[in-house]
Amino acid sequence: MLNKILFKQIDNSALIVFRIIFGLLCFLESVGAIFTGWVKYTLIDSKFTFNFIGLDFLQPLPTPWIYVYYIVMGIFGLGIMLGYKYRFSIIAFTVLWTSIYLTQKASYNNHYYLLCLLSGIMVFLPANTYASIDVKLNPKIKTISMPSWCKWVFVLQLFIMYTYAAVAKIYPDWLDLTVPTQLMQGKANYPIIGSGLQHPFVPYLVGYGGILYDGLIIPLLLFKPTRRLAFFGSIFFHLFNSIVFGVGIFPYLALAFSLFFFDAKIIKNLFLKKKEFYSINQIKPLNYKPYLLTIAGIYFIVQIILPIRHHFITDNVLWTEEGHRLSWRMMLRSKSGYATYKVVNKKTNKTTIVNLDHYLSRKQKRMIATKPDVIWQFAQHLKRDYKTKGQDIAVYVNAKASVNGRPYKTLIDPKVDLANAKWNVFKHNDWILPSQLDK
Repeated sequence: MLNKILFKQIDNSALIVFRIIFGLLCFLESVGAIFTGWVKYTLIDSKFTFNFIGLDFLQPLPTPWIYVYYIVMGIFGLGIMLGYKYRFSIIAFTVLWTSIYLTQKASYNNHYYLLCLLSGIMVFLPANTYASIDVKLNPKIKTISMPSWCKWVFVLQLFIMYTYAAVAKIYPDWLDLTVPTQLMQGKANYPIIGSGLQHPFVPYLVGYGGILYDGLIIPLLLFKPTRRLAFFGSIFFHLFNSIVFGVGIFPYLALAFSLFFFDAKIIKNLFLKKKEFYSINQIKPLNYKPYLLTIAGIYFIVQIILPIRHHFITDNVLWTEEGHRLSWRMMLRSKSGYATYKVVNKKTNKTTIVNLDHYLSRKQKRMIATKPDVIWQFAQHLKRDYKTKGQDIAVYVNAKASVNGRPYKTLIDPKVDLANAKWNVFKHNDWILPSQLDK
């Protein structure tokens, strides 16, 4: 049974077309980051970046080399799209994209994380065996089929992502439309559509439509009688997200996944008219099958565990942020705050209030008031900075935060020296004060 599900040879039209679209989107995401100013205000305007904890060695290249970095990344995207030196191009893009993703958290976005995962998956797929420059240079690699696991790895990844996105929305502030309403109020100044987004029906569409879409889209696409309806629903859903929320390439990437749900003959006839269709029902034994299953099993176990880890950590993830990232928690809450950082020289007891403008960009200043892990990291940065001046310091933070419009409350224990506090990866950090959000 497992052989039939995973290793039966099927037509590879969907994978070939997906590779072309995926490569194009990688190119557009890379060069778009330059032309939209994202690289400048995220990586250049910042004197340093808040990397994922433990990866302090990852810092962006100085100007102009950071622009070269993104241009090279875009070139590798074109290599993926054209199928030129595909394996090298996809590996290089994966390394470069994942490195920059781990380098900064100021612009954390779930689709950046998804792109890391998909690039890694694409490394193992025979996506260059048709309609590629590699085939023109080496016709021996040409094939019109692929093992069916190449399809199911995408289906399972999407199912995990969408399911967790749906479940995460099932909490009071989403169900009573507090968050969807706030999201729409933030779009009131949009030209043409801004006033329409204030209609009382729109929060219901966003709130309950989001839960239903995320929870049902994969089963509906897998079920042939509902497939076309689900696809047209996806077009509306993702175009709405693209226009209203401006989430980059994700809506178009999500639509491209539909290729793996439709009959391969339809995909071939639409996009690869000259390609021969593979219809032989054949199972090819693969020597590396045990290793493949082991790697895939470990990968998907991790994907299943990561999004639920916050349930094993004290307090509400909306407040603590512990377990928030890598968990498909998409646009779930609004959070605002303000913070004062006090530096105390341990030798002289001299107290200094930190001028945040001296260290941080405007976007970073919002983070160091609401996200405990970033607050801790900034305290560590201050400690290192003062150490270069020959001073041993303590750092105390007075941070107030509000979740989903609630009254501001103290986020961090102001009596704890964060410069000498530890960051616990797998459990709650006690210097984060209780939220009382669940009361």
